[in-house]
Amino acid sequence: MADNIIRTLTPAEVDLAVDWAAREGWNPGLHDAPAFLAQDPEGFLGLFRDGELVACISLVTYGAAYAFLGFYICRPDLRGQGLGWTLWQAGMARLGGRTVGLDGVVAQQGNYKKSGFVLAHRNVRHGGVARRVAGDPEVRLRPVATDLMPALIAYDAVCVPAPRPDFLKHWLAPPDGLALMAGNGERVLGYGVIRHARTGWRIGPLFAQAPGVAGALLNALADHAGGADVFIDVPEPNGAALALVEAAGLVPVFETARMYKGDAPALPLDAIYGITTLELG
Repeated sequence: MADNIIRTLTPAEVDLAVDWAAREGWNPGLHDAPAFLAQDPEGFLGLFRDGELVACISLVTYGAAYAFLGFYICRPDLRGQGLGWTLWQAGMARLGGRTVGLDGVVAQQGNYKKSGFVLAHRNVRHGGVARRVAGDPEVRLRPVATDLMPALIAYDAVCVPAPRPDFLKHWLAPPDGLALMAGNGERVLGYGVIRHARTGWRIGPLFAQAPGVAGALLNALADHAGGADVFIDVPEPNGAALALVEAAGLVPVFETARMYKGDAPALPLDAIYGITTLELG
């Protein structure tokens, strides 16, 4: 009889989970894992059979009220045996009464609904080589530095369900990537991050108070990609964001269902031009 054990993944095992996500076609960033672990060092669980990882899930917590689920993968040759479901149940039990969000592939939306998740909106990934779009020429863009962190952390907390300062300290310093703040004097008008992915570059988040601010950020971030493909996950209810990426020549390549179990957070979707990442919301 196989010996099944569920436990927290080590950093090396988290890297393996990210590799699995890449094989599923989710195109994770090359250096995402340290930011996930900074937010919740125990946020990745694995089911091991006879000492070998066979299924993984991330359940990254943000304080006592919120968590986000991702990286829910079972090894392809062992699917259909209930291993993933066993891990799912153990992971959800860890979260207690927190509201839980996820970005699930559309084909699994029915299964998530059976587990109590409710559809909030779709996210549509757009990708390609970005052409320049209209941007507000009055907006000042600055690379994120230590002195800007307090203001950015406060701004970010308005756009996501719960503050995440430990996560941002890593996410806003992407190796080979770029993080930019848009401002008007001391006021934050938006910010964006581009990071190297398994294929091309991923932009996220892209938060902005107006389309012109988002356009200025998108142009600068796409320039950093040097003509390579960029990908951005746009919440479908934000019509201005969809118009912006279409103007940039980016085309839909993938979509997910944003779902919540528990009270859905009231997010300012009109300011969210690109979510942070499908694995963390």
